[in-house]
Amino acid sequence: MFEKQIEIPSAGEILDKMPLAGSLKKIKAERDRLVSDVITGKSDKLLIIVGPCSAHESKPVLDYVEKLGKLNERVKDRLVLVPRIYTNKPRTRGVGYKGMFSQPDPSKSEDILKGIYTIRDLNIKAIEISGLAAADEMLYPENIHYVEDLLSYIAVGARSSENQMHRLVASGIDVSVGVKNPMSGSISVLLNSVYAAQSGQVFKLNGWQVKTSGNPLAHTILRGAVDGYGNDIPNFHYETVMQVADGYQKSGLQNPAIIIDANHSNSGKKYKQQIRILEEVMQNRLYDRDFKNIVKGFMIESFLVEGNQTDDKVYGKSITDPCLGWTDTERLILDIAEKV
Repeated sequence: MFEKQIEIPSAGEILDKMPLAGSLKKIKAERDRLVSDVITGKSDKLLIIVGPCSAHESKPVLDYVEKLGKLNERVKDRLVLVPRIYTNKPRTRGVGYKGMFSQPDPSKSEDILKGIYTIRDLNIKAIEISGLAAADEMLYPENIHYVEDLLSYIAVGARSSENQMHRLVASGIDVSVGVKNPMSGSISVLLNSVYAAQSGQVFKLNGWQVKTSGNPLAHTILRGAVDGYGNDIPNFHYETVMQVADGYQKSGLQNPAIIIDANHSNSGKKYKQQIRILEEVMQNRLYDRDFKNIVKGFMIESFLVEGNQTDDKVYGKSITDPCLGWTDTERLILDIAEKV
């Protein structure tokens, strides 16, 4: 049984009340272009999507993004930095903190309408203070229009990549969409998901029959897999990457591109291992031109303070998965820029 609680306005109504200013639209459009140029191969820069596992509080996220904006000025000739502002948190068992979209205050119960306004405010301020437009995960496809105008990168998570609605909605998004490999690690399923996202579709969305033309910027993210016993299986190594490259070649997909997620099952959520993983991948890019041409960037989980916590009392420290701290993050990004 469903109990009606709060009526949520349409995305159009929310955007009318809280629009992105024209000057910020220009910044966002330029960031979109920089990201898409990496995915299409027009640019040989590396894409770095970096930030906290989940954005549970606005102020430390803005402090982090401001630092990232200043760092971007030092590396922008070689890297395209995109802050992670992840406002939806998938839950394996369906309970627990579900992200700022649902719980703008993690200590309180769900307030989705307040959450929508909170994340729009956060993303708009992030662009203002840093000149960078963010990445977020499309956990609930029907909600993406509340924030799509603010984002330069959208991810489809491992638990969602086999879901038909995620694939269909991704086909109508105008910015780069990264699709993570499913939890099983299946490369064929991953490439099928990208194929669906790159293809034109007709389907029902938010009360309408809609038609899309396909998203040629849809691509793969390797985040590691989990076997039937719950063991992590890394897939950032040379052999797996080249298997995906071969799958791209055989499938005829547009714009072959792989982003390596350095955390999750690739690191076993041992956040310091992200440094080693990125170093190995960068070495492989130097070793093999085909590897270099298809590995377009990284996802890194990072916040002001390293690790994670069980409550929100430590400013700038993750309340979900553990993250690198800022000092290590800055050093790592500068090191990557030197090796591009």
